[in-house]
Amino acid sequence: SEPLDVILVTGDMTDAGRSSEWADFMDAVSRHPKLAERMLMIPGNHDLNIVDRANPARLDLPTSPNKRLRKLRVLSAMGSLQGERVHVVDRARGRLGGTLAQALMPHLGTMARFADTGRPVWSKELSDLWTNVFPMVVAPDRDDGLGIVLLDSNADTHFSFTNALGMISTDQTRALESACAQYPRACWIVALHHHVVEYPRLAKALSVRIGTALVNGNWFVRRLKPLARRIVLMHGHRHIDWIGECGGMPIISAPSPVMEATDDMQSCFYIHTFAVGEDGRLKLLRPQRITVAGEP
Repeated sequence: SEPLDVILVTGDMTDAGRSSEWADFMDAVSRHPKLAERMLMIPGNHDLNIVDRANPARLDLPTSPNKRLRKLRVLSAMGSLQGERVHVVDRARGRLGGTLAQALMPHLGTMARFADTGRPVWSKELSDLWTNVFPMVVAPDRDDGLGIVLLDSNADTHFSFTNALGMISTDQTRALESACAQYPRACWIVALHHHVVEYPRLAKALSVRIGTALVNGNWFVRRLKPLARRIVLMHGHRHIDWIGECGGMPIISAPSPVMEATDDMQSCFYIHTFAVGEDGRLKLLRPQRITVAGEP
């Protein structure tokens, strides 16, 4: 009776970016086409930066193709799922350009050769491609509508102990600002994987509190302050229920539906509804918590 407009997956579709995990994910999504056509996703640190789950001290050597293969899998999945619905930013013109599918089209042959051989010689152009497709933008359907900006907040790391680091580049932020400037009356959901601030919540261990927030979170919040009335930040990564505000912007942390949960345990996700107030500010209405029962 009230269909969802968007299903937002804020990263960590896989545990370690393996091709078999992506196959499982895409198989699951393909069984629900009405959900798939509403889904948008961004990469998480598990999709990109997990080197070896069995050996936390293992390095991704600079000569290893594994990091770029993980990026290739993310690009392929995003191209398949949302390639026709999101646009990339044309940096030269300072406005939205073509779709993600159009941006990937000239590189499909190289992507296929690299996937088949794993030879670094076929992956050089993919580094620039990865940088250029973020942020991805769902444009508002009217001048004062609601748009969505999808960011990559993962810092490039090659060591398992630093795989959770997050950072938003200046280039991505400028592209975000260009997209918002193109629709000066619109409101925006800005989606990123990492949280921009630490939360007033007791942690189980020091490692849970240190090094998982966005490294340049304070800078990013200050940069967005001119847009604060028209923006809501939504993220994953932290695995906790939390809704708050920083710099005048609502911030919504998505709980993980699977973290430390076995099949017999109940899980949850949220349905969020937004409205624009008479003052033009984007507002979050009362969230609806959906509990999913466990299976014996």
